[in-house]
Amino acid sequence: MGFLLEPVGLSETDNRVFLAIADTPRTTPAELADQLGVSLSAVRRALTHLVAAGLVTKLVARPPRYVPAPPDVAIDALVVRRQEQLERLRADARELASKVRQAPGRSSADLLEVLEGSEAIQQQMAQLQLGAREEVLMVDSPPYIHGRPVPNLEELQALRRGVSYRCVYDGPALELPGHFEQLVSYVQAGEEARTLPVTAMKMQIVDRRIAILPLSLDPAETGVRLLVHASPLLEALVRCFESMWEQATPVAVVPDGQQAGTKRKRSGRGQEALSEQDRRLLSLMSSGMKDSAIGRTLGVTQRTVSRRVAELMTELGAATRFQAGIQAGRRGWL
Repeated sequence: MGFLLEPVGLSETDNRVFLAIADTPRTTPAELADQLGVSLSAVRRALTHLVAAGLVTKLVARPPRYVPAPPDVAIDALVVRRQEQLERLRADARELASKVRQAPGRSSADLLEVLEGSEAIQQQMAQLQLGAREEVLMVDSPPYIHGRPVPNLEELQALRRGVSYRCVYDGPALELPGHFEQLVSYVQAGEEARTLPVTAMKMQIVDRRIAILPLSLDPAETGVRLLVHASPLLEALVRCFESMWEQATPVAVVPDGQQAGTKRKRSGRGQEALSEQDRRLLSLMSSGMKDSAIGRTLGVTQRTVSRRVAELMTELGAATRFQAGIQAGRRGWL
């Protein structure tokens, strides 16, 4: 049956003794020790734990014998008690965290932490997102810990819980294999995404109370991160994100089940409809993507992309692709 009692905080020996008593009621400690191949003292400790948990009952006999309580009733009661303990622990942890944040005389060491090692960084980033309550702000750009972007499963979980995500992506990085497809899945799940031709920044801010960012953007130094707690520095990082967000171009993503050629009316008189494919093209070209990469993403030829980009820039009166993205955003096309 395996390690049945692990979720309620009992040991593997406790578990083995309980299952043995369930199989053979009215067993003595010595018989249990022989049957399980463990010391008599270990069996007695386990019996003490099981009696305290209400899982077994000690009979008045010489030598003492033990019988199991009805497992479904006993374990249900134990689970309820465990849940109550965990809720009290959670409440105590929140109260303690509040006291720590409000404690006078915090030093700079309390406001900044250094994380080293890919595993520690990934674990911290996952925990921050899983603990998010309201919003996560992200700037996504190279270098990546694995050398490439990997799926952010914690984001998808947080989005399902109602946490809002706003993400600014480094445009050229979207050319990496599979990266734009990942972005599409996040946007379809509820993320708001924008792009910049160059980000020169990489960070994650959770609930405006804590941030994590690289110590350096040197590709050789991906294994070190700074954890920034509530402070003027964190406030400056939030302002930095908001500034980048204002300058960035929204990413247009075709909703699930809708074809890329679907039309919608532009604002203005007598203007022809703008296809969803054009919206995606505008987003990608303003992010700094090359025509070849845009073509691969949209499933069209590079020549088709170049021709359509030239047409859209002329229509928007833009001298550069980035200007085209800005103009398209102002006109409500993105």
